[in-house]
Parts: sequence; structure tokens; C-alpha cells
Amino acid sequence: MIIDMTAGSRRNSPNARWIALVVVCFAQLMSIVDATIVNVALPSIQRTLHFSSANLTWVVNSYLISFGSFLLFAGRLGDLIGRRRIFLIGVAIFTVASAVCGIAPSQTVLIVARFVQGFGGAGASSAIMAIITVEFVKPKERAKAMSVYMFVVACGGSLGLLAGGLITQSIDWHWIFFINVPVGIATFLLGRVWIAENEGLGIGRDVDAVGPVLITSSMVLAAYTIVTSSQFGWGSAHTLAFGGLAVVLLAAFTVLEGRLRNPIMPLRIFRIPGLASSSLIRGLLITGMYASFFIGVLYLQHVRNYGVLHTGVAFLPQTLTLAALSFGLTARIVNRFGSVRPLIVGLAVCAAGLALLAGLGAHTSYLTGLLPAFVLIGLGAGLAFMPLLTIAMANVPAADAGMASGIVNTSLQLAAAIGVAVLGTVASDRTRTLTAQGRPHIAALLGGYHLAFLVALGCAGVAILAAAATLRQPRRSAATATATATATAAAGAAADSTTEGDGALIGREAA
Repeated sequence: MIIDMTAGSRRNSPNARWIALVVVCFAQLMSIVDATIVNVALPSIQRTLHFSSANLTWVVNSYLISFGSFLLFAGRLGDLIGRRRIFLIGVAIFTVASAVCGIAPSQTVLIVARFVQGFGGAGASSAIMAIITVEFVKPKERAKAMSVYMFVVACGGSLGLLAGGLITQSIDWHWIFFINVPVGIATFLLGRVWIAENEGLGIGRDVDAVGPVLITSSMVLAAYTIVTSSQFGWGSAHTLAFGGLAVVLLAAFTVLEGRLRNPIMPLRIFRIPGLASSSLIRGLLITGMYASFFIGVLYLQHVRNYGVLHTGVAFLPQTLTLAALSFGLTARIVNRFGSVRPLIVGLAVCAAGLALLAGLGAHTSYLTGLLPAFVLIGLGAGLAFMPLLTIAMANVPAADAGMASGIVNTSLQLAAAIGVAVLGTVASDRTRTLTAQGRPHIAALLGGYHLAFLVALGCAGVAILAAAATLRQPRRSAATATATATATAAAGAAADSTTEGDGALIGREAA
């Protein structure tokens, strides 16, 4: 009763929308910190629950797959039954699943809880940008709100790295999940009071309920195929059967979306210039960044014997450089030079950083080897993300902006899950081969890491070629295009930070 009265009076409060902004920022911070905080705790989780290298991948991929697969459906549900309702349901699911992760007594319980946690995170994240857009109508106020939100997103990754090291080293890995519980409860209660609800369209018979099941099943099977390929072989009946089934389900999803009156992913939207190509390029870029995180973590811990806290601190230059560019510098560069040129420069800078990592030795100095590589990758990503979003959204009709934003972020999350599995498998297979040839343990590990970095470097190179060949400066002015992308930039940055965090986890397992 008290909550209902307060929720009614919040409409008369001049600061209500700013309080609502704080609430949704808490939810996003919780999601990002959770993603990165797990990174430095993964070796401890592996030892405690006796994960194999292959199975440990699912601690990461279960979250990534469910998060990425459910984003579009959750966003559509927000339109139908209310965004605040979906936000609160997502926060509640995420909070409960976090508690279950903390008390997980077995591998199965932890993986399933992480899968459910991904659904909750998708539910909350899908509503955040719509809530901000509705609450802040004036362009200047919306820009301020986006800046606050992006600051939280950019700093969340660094906070998670440090907190993960401190908690794991001083207490126990279980507590990296338990810290979500009080934050989640507070966010849920405050969200009920201060977030305004939209009038839902209502659920009709044409809601696409089968599409999310098909795409999620396809991605789960694809990740499972890649992760187990090192055990059964790429040409084995097991790998071919599960891989083929994943392709069949993906094809069924495509056919279904083309026939439904109200699909979750209308195929017509891919005809919008720049949307599909920029999403592909962004996925390739993220694959390269994953290598720097999770293979870099493996290198630091297994070759250089860094502790968990030391590892978290080592990655701060990369996340802080990315955060610094998120405060408007890249937007000004795009306004001055357009979107394509800064994007290609950013991809090239990121590739240079990956090239440095591919040449790491067992005793390479952090100051002369790792630090420049991490800074270059952070700088390149910071230069590339905003132009990619600008190009993706520049020609999207206003009515399809939310759907296009969901497609950008969904493609990133799903590419992340597959990329993590591929790079982890490549590193493990190469290390196993070199070990069988009689190479020393450290040399075999380095060989696996070098190959993974080279694959990531190849992805960055393909991204550069694709950008030069397929992307053109949007016909609208750079300033207008940047303004259009602002509504999705924060969501994209959030996805990037989340993927970086989850990617790092996997690195540990691959070894």
C-alpha cells in the first residue's frame, strides 16, 4: 500500500526521473560487475567444483547464450506487458539466481544457475534503455543521462576486476555472487517506487514464442559442438551431428521469422544499410578483445604466475582507456571525421595490440610488452565502438530503433559465446598437440596462447577489410547520426563490458 502511494506521488516529483536513472544504473552495474568479477575467481571455482577445462567453458557460455538469446524476446515482452514489469522480473530472477550460484554445490547447479542468471540479466537490460529514453525526452537531459549511464558501464568492468581479486583472495569465490543479493533487493524495491510503467500493448495470439526457443537451442548446440570438438574430433560423428542440428535449428528460426506476422526478429530489418555489416564487424572486434582478456588471463596466471588481484590490476589500463574514450572524445572525433575513418583506425590499433600479444614470451616485461598491448586494444576498441553503433543506427527508422538496438546487442552476445568457445578450444588443442610432441609445459602453453592470439588477430584483419569494403559514411550528417546512435550507445557499451568480463573467465578454463 505504501509503495503504491509512493509510486503514484513520484509523478509529481521533479527528481523522479533522475532517481529512476540511479535505479537502472544500479541494475546495470550489478550485471557488469558480476560479469567481470567472475573472471579472476574462475580458477578457484574450477578447483573447488572439479571442473574440466571443457566443462568450465559453460560457466561463461551458459550466461552469454541465455542473455543474448533472450534479449529480443524480453524487449518485445516489455512492449507488450510493460517495461517496468519486465525490468523488475529480470532483477528478481538475476538476484535469486546469483544466490543459487553462491551456494552451488556442484557443476550442474552452477551452470544451470548461470543460465537462469542470463535470462534475468537480459530481462533487466532489455528495459533499461527504453526506460531512459522515455524518462528523458529533452535531448540535453537525455545526453546527460546517457553520460551517467555510460560512466557506470565503463567503470563497472574495472570495479569487477578489482573486487573479484579482493573477494576471492581474502574470503571465498562464493561471495562474488552473494554481493548481488542486497544490491538486487534494493534495486527491485526502488524500481517499484520510482520507475514509471508504460501501457503495454497486451499479449495476443501472434506473439513469437517459438523463435527464442529455436535460436537459444541452436546457440547452445553450437557452443557444445565447439567445446567438445577437442574431445571427439572435428570430423567425428558426434561433432558433425550436433553441429548439423545447430545449423538446422538456425535455419528453422530464419524460416519461421520470415513467415510470422509479428516475428521477434523481422528479416526485413537486415536490409537496412549498415546494420548487418556493422554488427558482423563488431562481433569480429569483440572476438579479438576476448583473446586479450581470457587468453591474457591464462598467460598471466599460468606462465607469469600472477595472483588473482595482480591479474585484475594488470588489465586496468585496457578498461580505463576504454572508459576514458567513452566520455565524449570518440563522439567528437566522429563528428569531425565521420564514422568510417575512425572505425578503421580503431580496428587497426586494436590489431596492433593483438600482434604484440601474439609475440609474448615467457619473460616478456609487463611495462614494455603487456602494458602497450592492453592500452592499444583499449584505445582501438574505444575508437571503434561508437562509429559502429552510429553506422548501425544511422538509417534505422524511428519505429524500428528498439528492435535494431536489440539485434546489435544480441548478435554481439551470441558472437561472444561462439568466439569464446572457439578461442578456448584452439588454445587447448594446440597446447595438447605440443605437449604430445614433447615440448616443455610452459612452451606448450605459450604455443596455444600464441595461436589463439593469431586467430584473434586474423579476425581483426577481416574486420578491417570488411569495414573498408562494405561500410560507407551515413548520408545523414555525422552529428545527426551520432545523436541517433546515442540511444543505443550505452546499451552497446554495457554489452561490450559484459562480454569482456565473461570472456576472461573462459581463458582460465582453456588451460
